[in-house]
Amino acid sequence: MDSLTEAVLAGAPAEVLEREPVPEQYTAAHLRAEDVGMFTEGGDKDVRRSIRVGSVPMPELAPDEVLVAVMASAINYNTVWSATFEPVPTFGFLERFGRLGGLASRHDLPHHVIGSDGAGVVVRAGSAVRSWRAGDHVVVSCVQVDDQEPATHADAMLGAGQRIWGYETNFGGLAHYSVVKASQLLPKPAHLTWEEAASVLLTAATSYRMLISDKGARIKLGDVVLIWGATGGLGAFAVQLVKAAGGIPVGVVSSESKAKVLRALGCDVIINRAEVGLGRADTPEETIEQGKRLGRIIRQEVGEDPHVAFDYIGRATFGVSTFVVRRGGTVVTCGSSTGYQHTYDNRYLWMNSKRIIGSHAANLQEQAELNRLVARGAISPVLSTVYSLDEVGEAARLVQNNEHIGKVGVLCLAPREGLGVTDPALRERIGAAALNPVRSV
Repeated sequence: MDSLTEAVLAGAPAEVLEREPVPEQYTAAHLRAEDVGMFTEGGDKDVRRSIRVGSVPMPELAPDEVLVAVMASAINYNTVWSATFEPVPTFGFLERFGRLGGLASRHDLPHHVIGSDGAGVVVRAGSAVRSWRAGDHVVVSCVQVDDQEPATHADAMLGAGQRIWGYETNFGGLAHYSVVKASQLLPKPAHLTWEEAASVLLTAATSYRMLISDKGARIKLGDVVLIWGATGGLGAFAVQLVKAAGGIPVGVVSSESKAKVLRALGCDVIINRAEVGLGRADTPEETIEQGKRLGRIIRQEVGEDPHVAFDYIGRATFGVSTFVVRRGGTVVTCGSSTGYQHTYDNRYLWMNSKRIIGSHAANLQEQAELNRLVARGAISPVLSTVYSLDEVGEAARLVQNNEHIGKVGVLCLAPREGLGVTDPALRERIGAAALNPVRSV
């Protein structure tokens, strides 16, 4: 173990961290460009074959960047996309980024360090960084932006230079160290452990933008919100946000075990699609029939149609979402885990003045608002299980097969679970069950 890592694990003060040399190599979960064609033969695209864990070179730090010792990270679905080289190999993103020249060329490498969540300790800050210093405990936003692009100052998610860290950039969070822009950092909620804090920001902030932000559905007191995949990372945070906003979450899940998790989250209406015959709707007839069936169930439970459908499932559900929301209702989407080509009957959209809103990640202000709610204990992590970095392939495989609930955490430098809490009093006031509603089921 190098001396900087030893100092981090010992909780050394800033002056010690700044004095210890940065290692020339570090351990990271990464992909290799030479493996891009490994799944062309078809069959099971098992991410355990493509994700490697080993030593990679430490990159140079830019003036506006920070080097973070990553204590914990988490698996997101973009890790699965990266490791299956779908819909496109991420090395194409890195090559295009590198074409910008200068320090951007660092990203265009034959290896790609993946991961878009992280919590850890700042160990170095570039010469242009003002707000962060060695020793700070931080969580990392997945969004990198170009602050010299005009659109960024209206909404960072509109900028052409916006990229998702660890997916469209190199040096991601499933590693012992990560290079991030200073504008990606927020204070770590002090009552959370490293693994809890690392499991929140990407999915929770994405759900916040979709539901709460003026860029999304802008739900209000009393709104009925249909949430597909309500025990996934996005869905489990959506349930909490709808409840916190005074809305009525209607969660759709696929099993009784997942229904138990929704009860622990306080979801008002729980629909087990396996019990009511909701499956993949591939034809217009199936879409309308399932939409009518789902609509009847929701009206029976709450007396009205949903104001909003929260849909990241995509092809399998999108037609039903556009059908089932009320007149003037909204479908908000941030992904398509079952396929990107959506079909729906446009008559039910235009004749009923419904809206479709595309939403991607969240800008830093939205993430800061979400992080504030987490730091106050108003929103809880939805961590279900934790793996070591050496086991990251197994963790990603769990998500690939949709066998997980909530978020899957990964310990990076943290030697065990339960570390990193600096406000034990708040943690005790909130209580273990409320802090970990998914794990307590």
